[in-house]
Amino acid sequence: MGKPTGFLEFARVSPNKISPDERVDNFNEFVKPFEPEVLNQQAARCMNCGVPFCHSGCPLGNIIPEFNDAVYRQSWEEAYEILISTNNFPEFTGRICPAPCESACVLGINQPPVNIEEIEKHIIEIAFEKGYVKPKSPVLRSGKKVAVVGSGPAGLAAAAQLNQAGHTVTVYERDEKPGGLLRYGIPDFKLEKKIIDRRIAVMEEEGIIFKCNANVGVNVSINDLLRENAAIVLAGGSTVPRDLSIPGRDIQGIHFAMHFLKQQNKKVAGSDPFANAAIESNIFTDSISAKGKNVVVIGGGDTGSDCVGTSNRQGAKSVTQFELLPKPPEGRTSLMPWPTYPMVLKTSSSHEEGCERQWAIATKEFIADEKGNLKAIKTIELEWTSEDGKPSKFIEKSGSEKIIPCELVLLAMGFVHPQKEGMIDELDVELDERGNVKASEREFKTNIAKIFACGDMRRGQSLVVWAISEGRECARKVDEFLVGESILESKDSRLLLM
Repeated sequence: MGKPTGFLEFARVSPNKISPDERVDNFNEFVKPFEPEVLNQQAARCMNCGVPFCHSGCPLGNIIPEFNDAVYRQSWEEAYEILISTNNFPEFTGRICPAPCESACVLGINQPPVNIEEIEKHIIEIAFEKGYVKPKSPVLRSGKKVAVVGSGPAGLAAAAQLNQAGHTVTVYERDEKPGGLLRYGIPDFKLEKKIIDRRIAVMEEEGIIFKCNANVGVNVSINDLLRENAAIVLAGGSTVPRDLSIPGRDIQGIHFAMHFLKQQNKKVAGSDPFANAAIESNIFTDSISAKGKNVVVIGGGDTGSDCVGTSNRQGAKSVTQFELLPKPPEGRTSLMPWPTYPMVLKTSSSHEEGCERQWAIATKEFIADEKGNLKAIKTIELEWTSEDGKPSKFIEKSGSEKIIPCELVLLAMGFVHPQKEGMIDELDVELDERGNVKASEREFKTNIAKIFACGDMRRGQSLVVWAISEGRECARKVDEFLVGESILESKDSRLLLM
């Protein structure tokens, strides 16, 4: 490494942020870049460890020590080339990844780990600024056409890789712009949409075709896709939200988190939240606003946190977030040894902006006022028992019922499987026991010839970084299917060589 003693000399620091009071007035990103000297020091903390566990901690297998060394030496083009060799979209993961690589960092055994995610974001932003990010069209075309259904991170990654292999790729997106979850599920204060537009423009220059307002199985014929393409990649995501079937569920004022977030993202973009009613089969028509309301977010994950930040920006009177599980510890325990990903307490930037968090609590009933609108919820506390250090069973705590005033509930309890109506039903692809499209983890093939699946549609709800990894690995298998072998890199084969 450029400075072998850097981890002894420099402490981990995080970038400065605009204050919560100021940033809740808009939907802009608020994390400030490192000063050059600070960035240099943070890269210098990367150790010359014998086995870089960060490689395997990252679902993409990013070559982290090498790009940290290049950053320390301020060799920006080299750092960019190393990073982009394994990750098509570091501008996304550098903003929204929970950084499992940092959990596996060797330095993290007894110190705060290297700030890998921020370094990654700085590399790609500096690369765009310096003009290193240029369209790279393949020298030769194979003459094979591939359709990618879904333009979320998995679909984009599959499209990018297949295009580099020389195939002609068309991406079908049922909404008005590409990006999927990146554009419509993640708030702008975490990922401004100009970042997506910038990347899509590069991909279009490389020859990838994007067809939007194109809902396969609704206004795009599946038979046409099967006839016109040598292969089809299903990358539509896991989009059916988990519901809460309790008394009062039909009361006005209870909404799925993704409906709430998507509406706001469209408003920030200046587009009509209901513009796709004719072709988007799961369209929602209620306008949702947190302004002046007591908001309860049910679900303690990242989507719930995004609802908290969005509610505060809309002017909520109060925001409370419920989690069914007990409050996690603030640091690793003996049951969460390094280098495993620890289930510890996470306080997001949205929580910093104002939120009451409650753990081990269940919602029993939604309560309406005389007009049929939500006015309160009934809750009960839970007592959990553990097995192998993990919460396993709970009982309701007698006498702990409460009535909490509430005019808006946002259900952020995750997703159960992809939408079956339309494309999946028409294709009649086999599903697994969880309702996801069944395709092997090694081959990504479905039970139907020339149809592949990847991302959340195949593996279930997961991280953006896993979706990108799935898209890349799936593309390699499609390439092998089309031409017999692949020039695309395999993460598994690379890790074996390290």
